[in-house]
Amino acid sequence: MEIKDFYSAAHLVVAAVRVLEHQNRANPTVEEVCSALSFSLEHGNFICRKLHETGIIDMVKSGYGARLFIKDYIKIEEIQRDGKDNPLHEEIERFQNSRKEINQKIESFRTEKAEKQKKLFADLENRLKKELDKK
Repeated sequence: MEIKDFYSAAHLVVAAVRVLEHQNRANPTVEEVCSALSFSLEHGNFICRKLHETGIIDMVKSGYGARLFIKDYIKIEEIQRDGKDNPLHEEIERFQNSRKEINQKIESFRTEKAEKQKKLFADLENRLKKELDKK
């Protein structure tokens, strides 16, 4: 399942915190929320940090991981609902574009190297033919 915008992800994380808090009778860790929502740990940490920065949740770090507490869930409604507010998506697109550019450079280098090698072998073959013709 792909979450397209930060608004939806925020609602899911807050709901998961509430459900896990009810089930476990303790505030959940980021790992537990990620597991419940089938998020990658990186994606879950990113969302939780953003929610912490906006004051929606509190992250209390302990020896057993960061525990999540709902602080002010009403602030979720201040988040833009379109997908344009997702900086993670923009970063992924930038990274993918840079990877495409690097792959294109590598491919052009390979084709250039192959052409040089063909020319070198053709030149060597011509030299050998000339040497054989002279004898």
